[in-house]
Amino acid sequence: KLFFTDYGNAAKVERCDMDGMNRTWIVNAKIEQPTALALDLINKYVYWVDIYLDSVEVVDYQGRKRHTIIKGKQIRHLCGLAVFENYLYTVNSDNLSILRINRYNGTDVQSLAGLDNAKEIRVYQKRTQAAVRSHACEADPYGLPGGCSHICLLSSNYKARTCRCRTGFVLGSDGRSCK
Repeated sequence: KLFFTDYGNAAKVERCDMDGMNRTWIVNAKIEQPTALALDLINKYVYWVDIYLDSVEVVDYQGRKRHTIIKGKQIRHLCGLAVFENYLYTVNSDNLSILRINRYNGTDVQSLAGLDNAKEIRVYQKRTQAAVRSHACEADPYGLPGGCSHICLLSSNYKARTCRCRTGFVLGSDGRSCK
């Protein structure tokens, strides 16, 4: 799945398959400017920062169990969001510091370090890397991803895929080759 935020005409948090199909609103009420987004892949939760409401909120992948982690001036100007173990990590763009927030109750907010010009944050740790399994976009015997001549996108599950073409090309009737 692909998770993303949109704060155009109607602010929302959404998800879809990697090929863009099955687009679903997860959150579309009591939300103004969702920006940074982070996933808890193990427990299947979506965290986001709303820079207009000065809040960090969480919801499960189906849009249930929504609640506010933290709200108020102490988290104003947040950008970037990452989740690791019991904490959320974010960047305060006002004073260029990394903040650590307890993701279960919003307490224990600590400034960890200062940075010159950060706008995003990621946690890289072996335990956060999902095990790779066989999937529909693996290279075929000819080296083509999923048998697609240009682009292979996973679909509704890891066994299904959709082929797409680069700009200026059209997908052939076989659903794999681009002309």
